[in-house]
Amino acid sequence: MTEMTKQANTCHSFQENVQENLVRHYSILDISSKFQETNARVNRALFRAVTDCGCINIDASKQLLPDDCSFEDVRNYIQSHLKGQICENCQEVLEAEIGQNLFYLAGMCNALGLDLEEIIHKESQRVNTLGMFHLR
Repeated sequence: MTEMTKQANTCHSFQENVQENLVRHYSILDISSKFQETNARVNRALFRAVTDCGCINIDASKQLLPDDCSFEDVRNYIQSHLKGQICENCQEVLEAEIGQNLFYLAGMCNALGLDLEEIIHKESQRVNTLGMFHLR
């Protein structure tokens, strides 16, 4: 079994699992609001890793690029603004929050009759085709 097939099976299996277990928030309105709420919780977990734990820091400033910098070289000059290494506890919290966010994303796909794996595949093809020129 190829790695791509394993990933597709995992994605389809996850989406089916969500379909079977998403009962309480089955309305598209509930799903959408829970998706937004879990996204905020992901952000909050990230910020707590900085402000409560301190395992990582955000050191942000204006990204300066040389005047003669080509678009292809931009990656050599920009930074993530993250410093440090996320600790095991913060990683567990972030993974749980991201998992919840994915749960409601899969629930939204189910409610709309969309295939999450196909969406991921199409986006991957778009990024591969456009490369850094996809400007996201």
